[in-house]
Amino acid sequence: MGAEIEIRAIGVGDHDAWLPLWRGYQAFYEIEIPEAVSRRTWTRLCDPSEMVFGALAWSGGAAAGLVHFLAHRSTWTAGDVCYLQDLFVAPAGRGAGTGRALIDHVYRAADQNGWEEVYWLTHETNATARALYDRIAVRSGFLHYQRPVSG
Repeated sequence: MGAEIEIRAIGVGDHDAWLPLWRGYQAFYEIEIPEAVSRRTWTRLCDPSEMVFGALAWSGGAAAGLVHFLAHRSTWTAGDVCYLQDLFVAPAGRGAGTGRALIDHVYRAADQNGWEEVYWLTHETNATARALYDRIAVRSGFLHYQRPVSG
């Protein structure tokens, strides 16, 4: 049996633990987020006036995973909803319940804040994560489309 998993909201002193996970997340999805955007993301995560939240999973004294989520208005509900935007578990922590614990943290935040829904996206090829998601959530059937805005 592995070390117990503790989920804690991100604090300003957690940058050095968060950054390798954030970079690991980008490597997993084969993307490169500009450093300026990562700095802004960190600032938002630590700013209590922002509706952007983050938490780290800790196991054996080391950060093993991260989750970022945000609350926003919806035209489909009277109250706010929660978008779970980023979820990543370091390879050494996979299969130990870390991802589920991070999602449960978001579920608790939604319940405490009265957010009416938690939703997220994942890549269609992410079969391991999808196996978990299919057990703990309902797939909406919607397909995601996007058009980057050119500046």
